[in-house]
Amino acid sequence: SSDLIINAKDLVPGDIVLISTGDQIPADMRVIKILSTSLRIDQAILTGESVSVQKTSDIVKSFEVPQDKINMCFSGTNVSNGKAIGVVISTGSNTAIGAINAELSEAEDRKTPLKIKIEEFGDTLCTAIAWICLAVWLINIGHFNDPIHGGSYIKGGIYYFKIAVALAVAAIPEGLPAVITTCLALGTKRMAAKNALVRKLPSVETLGCTSVICSDKTGTLTTNQMSVSRFFVCTGSDLEDFEVSGDTYAPEGEVTPSIADNASVTELATICSYCNDSSVDYTDGKYQKIGEATETALIVLVEKLNVTGIKTAGMSPEDRVLACNSALRTKFKKEQTFEFSRDRKSMSVYVSSGGSGKTRSSQNNNKIFVKGAPERVLERCTSYRVGTETKKLTDAMRKKILAKTNEYGTGKSTLRCLAMACIDEPDTLANTSKLAVNPADMIKIEQGMTFVGVTGMLDPPRTEVKPAIEECVAAGIRVIVITGDNKLTAEAICAEIGVFDSMREAAEFSFTGREFTQMTKQQQRACLEGEFNGVVFSRAEPKHKQDIVRLLREDGHIVAMTGDGVNDAPALAAADIGIAMGIAGTEVAQEASDMVLADDNFATIVAAIEEGRAIYNNMKAFIRYMISSNIGEVASIFITAALGLPDGLIPVQLLWVNLVTDGPPATALGFNPPRSEEHTSELQSP
Repeated sequence: SSDLIINAKDLVPGDIVLISTGDQIPADMRVIKILSTSLRIDQAILTGESVSVQKTSDIVKSFEVPQDKINMCFSGTNVSNGKAIGVVISTGSNTAIGAINAELSEAEDRKTPLKIKIEEFGDTLCTAIAWICLAVWLINIGHFNDPIHGGSYIKGGIYYFKIAVALAVAAIPEGLPAVITTCLALGTKRMAAKNALVRKLPSVETLGCTSVICSDKTGTLTTNQMSVSRFFVCTGSDLEDFEVSGDTYAPEGEVTPSIADNASVTELATICSYCNDSSVDYTDGKYQKIGEATETALIVLVEKLNVTGIKTAGMSPEDRVLACNSALRTKFKKEQTFEFSRDRKSMSVYVSSGGSGKTRSSQNNNKIFVKGAPERVLERCTSYRVGTETKKLTDAMRKKILAKTNEYGTGKSTLRCLAMACIDEPDTLANTSKLAVNPADMIKIEQGMTFVGVTGMLDPPRTEVKPAIEECVAAGIRVIVITGDNKLTAEAICAEIGVFDSMREAAEFSFTGREFTQMTKQQQRACLEGEFNGVVFSRAEPKHKQDIVRLLREDGHIVAMTGDGVNDAPALAAADIGIAMGIAGTEVAQEASDMVLADDNFATIVAAIEEGRAIYNNMKAFIRYMISSNIGEVASIFITAALGLPDGLIPVQLLWVNLVTDGPPATALGFNPPRSEEHTSELQSP
């Protein structure tokens, strides 16, 4: 009969839990009742989806991946909007995140290419030295009883045993471990200056041998900050299209063409601001969303449009972040919000004129602002706005709007579209509120609307990603994108950033995780070794990512895996080098990685690979130098021993030569900067 607050660790299966906006889900739960009109969960940390997921209490009859379980809330995810009651299904290691932890613990230790090569070189060198030492000792058996040894076979045998030991000392490059460690440490310092923080020293060299980069999409190739990139409003019998720059939550961006004195754009901005319960905050030098990603994108759009014309120059970031929204919200006072529901696919707000804190004007000055799915909003519209005029919505105009919306939502753009509409003279607030008591009757409120415009948004690719991928292709490195997001979105982003040249290529080499697991091993290998530079996998589970990385490694590739979420951790651990995001990355992903990007910049990986190649080439140079020096020592000792001459160098002298005389010049070779052709040249087998 009452709510109790307890520690999440005390929950057991069967417990009933109440969740609401802002809560973190404490365990895997089955939604049994939604107490608000909708429930949205941000589960990007677990599945990699770029937008929050609408949940339901209905039975899900079939599912393939966790993303399909829309009646489940997973441990560690966050409630973006709504309130619901759920029953605990599993806790601890039995949750979806717990399963990822189990996969992470199963990851085997992997040897770096350098370690493999040095072990092979050491085995070969030891075998060769053993045979040469034995040969030197056997060749001199006839000299064991020479007078110089007192005529004693034992003394002669011991003397030539010392010669064999000296030969071994001469052949083994004792300074090599110190020189390699110094070179890797220097590389770590140079990478840190480029925002690549190395957690495990051998991974510095591994980067130089990377042949495939498997990258997560959300938060790695994209900003994971939803942004409006296009919108349109009506102009007479046609539509006017606008483009918006900017790919973060910062209120910075250009709108083309100019929106000066465009009343339709002003009204669209007003609806975007009022049909919104989200916000943006500026803390620790970063712009962060509060609430829904899609609503936050609309808040930022209002700031970029600045339809009120306020002077933002000279404002502090804290004052600037919501300046335009604050100015717009003085026009009306928000009286009531009619939350989003799945049946009508829209939400709306009832506003009265006069702004916050002012006296309400007559009923005719009140409005209802509506935001929702374009096709559902448009079917309830009877007119459309052109500037300050209202015109009847004809079938021809309706088709134009739907065609433009379809253009936004398909092809290379694949934008998430939201329509804005208005009711100019709604019924009284009292009568409207009565209809809102029953969520099924809310659709009756949103009738006879006036269409205003459509916004198209996406989780935009980082500006530096496309040139970075071009550099990867030039350097012989393939880029494979593995994401938990939906297929069309993944294909569109990959086509835009240059993984594919066209949407046709993207569709041909795009697979879901389920499709990939249903292939035979031979088909999987053919898929990964396709004719194009890249492949994209969508709706992928952590297990799928792990399997793809392992398959590539089995085929001899050196694999770098990038990611930021908990779902990326098993693949990060399984790759030759795991690369986590430092800003947006979870602690789990960072702990599983070998390297952390301090700036979350994909281009930093390319710069780090260039540095890794330089280090790899420098190490090859000083290893060759040290071995060539040792060959001279071995030759001098072997020849003198074979001719029966007195030894020229004793073991201590050889150690001095190897450590002091050879060490510093070899170390100096580790300081060589990258050559321009090292990064753009095709990869050689490590």
